[in-house]
Amino acid sequence: MADIDLDDYIRKVKDFPKPGILFYDVTGILAAPEAFRFCIDRMVALYKDKNIEAVASIESRGFIFAAAFADRLGIPQILIRKKGKLPGKVIRKEYALEYGTSEIEIQEVDIPKGRRVLLADDLFATGGTFRAAHDILVEGGALVPEVFGVIGLPFLHYDKQLPGIPVTTLINYNNE
Repeated sequence: MADIDLDDYIRKVKDFPKPGILFYDVTGILAAPEAFRFCIDRMVALYKDKNIEAVASIESRGFIFAAAFADRLGIPQILIRKKGKLPGKVIRKEYALEYGTSEIEIQEVDIPKGRRVLLADDLFATGGTFRAAHDILVEGGALVPEVFGVIGLPFLHYDKQLPGIPVTTLINYNNE
């Protein structure tokens, strides 16, 4: 597995989605097969021996990374969606964003009770989204031993959301 500097592929967009926010756009990784392959290879190397039985991913870019990872390991992918996007009985949580609030949900039937689920997303900022996702999974009976993100913004203290649970990111940015 060749090393890649992911920073070369992550676009930094000022004032998006609102003034004062610096948006770290992961789509540059998706547009470059070598960068995307690097991310999936790293995920597999990190988790192939950790008895992960499913991967839960957060809408929408998290789906892309988790789908490739799930395929490589031959495990199910659980979709965590924005409110109102899933049919049937759901478990829902509200969470705070860096710039507002939102809600996510999972179909209750998709949560593998008693199974080890890796929670994955493209970017961790304040950690509110992945805290809500973690809580839904645990409430539904899953075990969430670790959390994975491609990009981390540790200056926003996402690590404070789930003390004691390892959070791994492939690249971190300090306050810029």
